[in-house]
Amino acid sequence: MDGKGWSTWGEGVSFGLENGMAVIPYALLKYYRKLNLSGSEAMLLIHLLSFRQVEGIDFPSLEELQVVTGRSISVLAGELQKLMKEGFISIDGDNDELRDIHYERYNFSGLYGKLGAYLATVMQEHEHEQDKHAGGYATSAPRAASGGGFGGKPPSSPSQLGAEEESRNLFSIFEKEFGRPLSPMECETISSWVDQDRYPEELILLALKESVFAGKVHFRYIDRILLEWARNRVKNAQDVKNYTQKFRNGGR
Repeated sequence: MDGKGWSTWGEGVSFGLENGMAVIPYALLKYYRKLNLSGSEAMLLIHLLSFRQVEGIDFPSLEELQVVTGRSISVLAGELQKLMKEGFISIDGDNDELRDIHYERYNFSGLYGKLGAYLATVMQEHEHEQDKHAGGYATSAPRAASGGGFGGKPPSSPSQLGAEEESRNLFSIFEKEFGRPLSPMECETISSWVDQDRYPEELILLALKESVFAGKVHFRYIDRILLEWARNRVKNAQDVKNYTQKFRNGGR
C-alpha cells in the first residue's frame, strides 16, 4: 500500500472512531452457537447493545432495527420474541415522574447470566482435563453442549417449532389489521397468549375479529375478550357462536 493508500485508510479509521464504538462481550462472539443462537440472533443482540452504548437508545423500534439489519420487520419481531422467550433479554418499564413519561428499555442481564454460566462450565471442564492429565480423580464437570444446546437443552421439538411458526403467522395478521408494525411488547403479548395461556390460534383470531367489529382494536380489549372466553370455557368457533348468542339473549 502506498502513502496515499495509507492516508485514505487512516482517514477511514478516524471517521469510524469518531462515530463511536460499542463494547461487545467477546464471549458472545465466540460462544453464541453454544448458547443455541443463530448468527442473525447474535447480530441482533449486538445491534441492541450498540444502540444503547453509541446512540443512547435503550429501546430501538423495529423500524430502526430494520434499517441497520436490512431484514423484514416480521422476522425481527420473531427473533426478538424468541430471545425474550428463552431469557436472553427482557423488557423493563419505568416512569419519569418529572416529565410524566413512561419508557421501556431492554434488559440484558439474562444474556450476561447465560454467558457467565457457560464460561463457568468451560473452566470446570478445563480443570477436569488438567486433573485427568495429571492422574487426578476429579469428578466429571457438567457438559456445556449436551443434547445439542447449552446446559443440556435439547433441540426444539416439532411442537415448539410449530408454536413459533404459529406466533409469526399471528404477527403478520395482527400487523395487517392494525395497519402498522407491532411493537416488541405487543409481540410478547401474542407469544404469551400462545405459549403461556395456551389459547388456540383460531380463538385469538376470533377475538381480534370481535375487537375490529367493536371498533376497539387494541391489545387490552382483545386480552379481556380472551380472558372472558376462558372463564366461560369458550374454546373454539362453535363455542364463541353459542356464547355470543347466549349473551345477546340476556344470559351469561
